[in-house]
Amino acid sequence: MVEDDNETWLIDSGHAIIEKKAAVGVAALTPRERLIHCFWITDYSMRNAGDLAAARDLDPRYQTDAVAAATALGLSRTAAVFSLSEGELERRFFDLFDDLCAELRG
Repeated sequence: MVEDDNETWLIDSGHAIIEKKAAVGVAALTPRERLIHCFWITDYSMRNAGDLAAARDLDPRYQTDAVAAATALGLSRTAAVFSLSEGELERRFFDLFDDLCAELRG
């Protein structure tokens, strides 16, 4: 049930951020919003394609931006996860999903 709650939280949060980004531009996003957006992109790609190719297509800087935002927010676990190689992130994403949600929601 926790995973479902986390998935719902990420979908809802991501949707709101996408709407804000469309309305006022990416520069208006806070570091936390930018990080959630990068996380949403990663989750979307993994759940729909099983890899991170779609994430690269949506935002080629999603990993770099996630690390920068997580670091700025002092979220060391999230920064470490997004610092993994893309292949390692693909392999471990679903195992790390709830930990990432906990840190971001905390």
